[in-house]
Amino acid sequence: MKLIVGLGNPEAKYDNTRHNVGFEVIDELARRAGMGYTSGKGKFVYAKILHKGEPVILQKPLTYMNLSGSAVVAAMHFWKIEREDLLVVCDDLNIPLGKIRLRAKGSAGGQNGLKHIIQCLGRDDFARLRLGIAPEHPLSSYSSFVLGKFTERERQVVDPMVDNAASAALTFVEDGIERAMNRFN
Repeated sequence: MKLIVGLGNPEAKYDNTRHNVGFEVIDELARRAGMGYTSGKGKFVYAKILHKGEPVILQKPLTYMNLSGSAVVAAMHFWKIEREDLLVVCDDLNIPLGKIRLRAKGSAGGQNGLKHIIQCLGRDDFARLRLGIAPEHPLSSYSSFVLGKFTERERQVVDPMVDNAASAALTFVEDGIERAMNRFN
C-alpha cells in the first residue's frame, strides 16, 4: 500500500493559493479515480483508491502546513505504511513555476511542511514531489507570496504542472521513486 500526501492548508480561503498546490495534486488523483474524501483517524481527510492493483491512500492533512508531520505519522501508523511507500507532494519556492522535481530523500529546503514531517519521522529518507512556484522577481515577504492566489496567467502554467505531477505520483505507485525520477525530472 502506498501513501501519497499533498501538503496545504485547510479552509476555503486557501484554495488556489501557491501553498496549496500539493492539495491540488491529491484532488486531481482523487478526481481521476472518481473518489471523494473521508475523515481519517487523525487530523486529515483521505481517499482510498486502487491503481493497477495497488491500494493507494491519498491524504490531505488538516493540521495546516507547518504541522503536517503529525497527520502523516498518524496515517502511516494506521495503515502500517513503510517510509519507502510514502510520497509527499508540496510547493517549492526554489523551483521555477510549472516545473516538478522528484527526490528519494533530502532536506526540507525551507519548506515548513516537509520540515515538520522530517521532525516527526526523525529522518529525511522518504520520497517527495516538489512543485515549482518560484516568483519571477525577488520578494520582500515569502509568506504573503505562498499564501497568495495564483494569477490567471500563472494558472495556465500551474494546471498542466498539477496534471503532470499527478502522473508522476502514479508512476511512483507503479514503478517506484527511481523510475519516476528518471521519467519526470
